[in-house]
Amino acid sequence: MDEDYDAIVLGTGLKECILSGMLSVSGKKVLHMDRNKYYGGESASITPLEDLFSKFNMPAFQQADEYGRSRDWNVDLIPKFLMANGQLVKLLIHTGVTRYLEFKSVEGSYVYKSGGKIYKVPADEKEALQSSLMGIFEKRRFRNFLVFVQDYNVDDPKTWKDVDSNVTTGAQLYEKFGLDKDTADFTGHALALYRDDEYLSQPCGDLIKRIRLYSDSLARYGKSPYLYPLYGLGELPQGFARLSAIYGGTYMLDKAIDELVMEDGRVVGVRSGSEVARCKQVYCDPSYVPDRVKKVGSSFGPSTNLGNCRVISKHPEKSGNCRGNSKHLEKLGNCHASHQENWSSQRT
Repeated sequence: MDEDYDAIVLGTGLKECILSGMLSVSGKKVLHMDRNKYYGGESASITPLEDLFSKFNMPAFQQADEYGRSRDWNVDLIPKFLMANGQLVKLLIHTGVTRYLEFKSVEGSYVYKSGGKIYKVPADEKEALQSSLMGIFEKRRFRNFLVFVQDYNVDDPKTWKDVDSNVTTGAQLYEKFGLDKDTADFTGHALALYRDDEYLSQPCGDLIKRIRLYSDSLARYGKSPYLYPLYGLGELPQGFARLSAIYGGTYMLDKAIDELVMEDGRVVGVRSGSEVARCKQVYCDPSYVPDRVKKVGSSFGPSTNLGNCRVISKHPEKSGNCRGNSKHLEKLGNCHASHQENWSSQRT
């Protein structure tokens, strides 16, 4: 460790690993360190299962038969899915990191409607015709809406149909096509993936882009617009870590970070115990420099309902007593190595 580096990266979250990978590819000498013994930081996939129990100070984990082998579990701390045609997937392909990862399509997406029923989000025209999510006349209106969204081109006024995406609000767009409230909720939260209804009063340009991303992602691999790494989201930072290592990057996990070494007001190195690694630049996640972090805003408004969780269940899904008007669920099947067979993993 007692060497000079062009850059030192602290923390192995996705952003940090992307940075170290890009720096190494560009010929920089990089040292990448993490206080944890696993990759991923706050977005890691925890395995074995006893480590998850320990992290959240839960009662001592016992190797119960119902859990199966603990190393067959990879539990995401921040459960998310990748849009098949989204920017992150494009970045993975562009950098070649897909060589180190394996993905599977998500088994299905579902929405819960007030009244106690869960409906599968249609993945093709046949499913759409058979779905009881909408009535036959509403399906026709919704189809006309989707055709408009797919054909809309902000640079071609002929495709606007009296809709200016910089002026017309989301609510006005739904009203123009005669969509009812249930269909609007479904579109905004299950397709466009908005967390709240504030978008309804905002220009509809972003709404159109989100729905097109969903549609383009669905068309790319079929059946689902979502991809998920076979062994959990923690595979993503590890993929970029492998890229960095191939180009000479050095990695140290479970390494204490005791001090950022400063000279004349500039960082010149990192100390771990009695060892000091010197460098020209340091990149780190905020947890390594809490005294230098400044909160400049929030990603969530005061009215946002953060109803987002990962549910791991052994029994088939049933129509439970969910509260609220709508929920959006996605399901991982046994083809994903994130949990034991006969268990299902759902993100809500």
